[in-house]
Amino acid sequence: MSQSSFPRMASFKTAGALRAHLDAHSVPLRFDDELAPPESSPLARPVEAAGLRVGNRFCILPMEGWDGTPDGRPSDLTERRWRHFGESGAKLIWGGEAVAVRHDGRANPNQLLMNSSTQPTIAALRETLVAAHRARFGSNADGDLVIGLQLTHSGRFARPDATDRAEPIVACPNPVIDRRFAAPPRVFTDDELDRLVEDFIAAARLAEASGFDFIDMKQCHGYLGHELLGARDRPGRYGGSLENRFRFMRNVIQGVRAAAPRLAIGVRVSAVDLVPYRKDAHGIGEPSPLDAASARAGFGVIHDDDLDAALEEPRALMAELESLGVRWVCVTAGSPYYTPHVTRPAFFPPMDGYLPPEDPLVGVARQVRTTARLKAAAPNLIFVGSGYTYLQDWLPHVAQHNVREGLTDLVGLGRMVLAYPDFAADVLAGAPLRRAHICRTFSDCTTGPRMGLRSGCYPLDDLYKSTPEAAAILKVRTAMTAKV
Repeated sequence: MSQSSFPRMASFKTAGALRAHLDAHSVPLRFDDELAPPESSPLARPVEAAGLRVGNRFCILPMEGWDGTPDGRPSDLTERRWRHFGESGAKLIWGGEAVAVRHDGRANPNQLLMNSSTQPTIAALRETLVAAHRARFGSNADGDLVIGLQLTHSGRFARPDATDRAEPIVACPNPVIDRRFAAPPRVFTDDELDRLVEDFIAAARLAEASGFDFIDMKQCHGYLGHELLGARDRPGRYGGSLENRFRFMRNVIQGVRAAAPRLAIGVRVSAVDLVPYRKDAHGIGEPSPLDAASARAGFGVIHDDDLDAALEEPRALMAELESLGVRWVCVTAGSPYYTPHVTRPAFFPPMDGYLPPEDPLVGVARQVRTTARLKAAAPNLIFVGSGYTYLQDWLPHVAQHNVREGLTDLVGLGRMVLAYPDFAADVLAGAPLRRAHICRTFSDCTTGPRMGLRSGCYPLDDLYKSTPEAAAILKVRTAMTAKV
């Protein structure tokens, strides 16, 4: 199919129409025609592991709000978002927010930062979420609500001091991606990574003191942890062999186990990736030409559409996590910086992206198959799947099928809850979806931050769409998609 012929999800008014499209284009994505009543829905069943009991199969994925204070504390907008998470109906909150473990690891100057000064305000975020959950679902409703905090260092994509000034510190050189910076990025030394391990452990101790149930050791989206997984050409203790490339993650997990034993640990990982993409002459994404070093870099990189071969090392990672006592894994893919169509399938790209080179449903199916194959390889782990928001009205139908068939344990909701905070609650109650609130993947929640603005749903959230910024973002999107 050519890009211009991709049908929009809103055009599929019946199950038959959607199935006919999937079958005609050999997209391996299955769904249930009808949703089960709430009392027998697979999405309403609890799931339990590592001492954590999650009351249903919906998970709120971690998002980066670009709306904290310069010193790393939550703002009123951050609190509003976390209150919505509590009201959402989902019983697993995977991180809620990407929180940097130190200043030079912030992806933007308004990212939350965990240290002794900010810890009370981040603890209060959790309390805000729990209070909102109790207010909506009952005073005892939080007994099966599980809340984590995602800890991160943004590495290559750090911008701690100004939105328009990159300050990358990388795991290893990558000539293709390095060209996007004014000068070759500085590489972490082994000794610096040793010290960063201690920063993660210190942040985890504060998360434990704040009442969080688990921390997420972030290994995704091109940030430092993810880049270390693919650092084949890095010398020293943290690169080269698979054992060395897992070392940073392993050291953090073992250190957190010793220092904060009450905390469970989860890992959100980009399990598959593609080579970095760029715009072609028509604004459509195409693979960047690679030199030998760039071709070797990466983790779970798919070549020649061979998903099984790409999953060889991710399967080894699952075995490593199980050996470390980790039971909770959230699967994602690629990076929003160099393969956004892989990470967040969308018809409309963000301003730094490109028009989709494939039907976004292919990207959804890729993430579903990746999660299913890892779950089959590691049946003792509990998996959260990602990439579902593009399905829009059909999200519950695919989610129900995938959970019922054991392709995933939980279904993650990201962009959807910015536009429609109580999406999960409506699905679980058997209520009709409010179509005017469903995320249509305009990517404005990404374009806004790329413009140095706050992240939110500018087309559908009344708070954001009434702002002058909404008009500026719409102008950018309209110009980008004029050829669609």
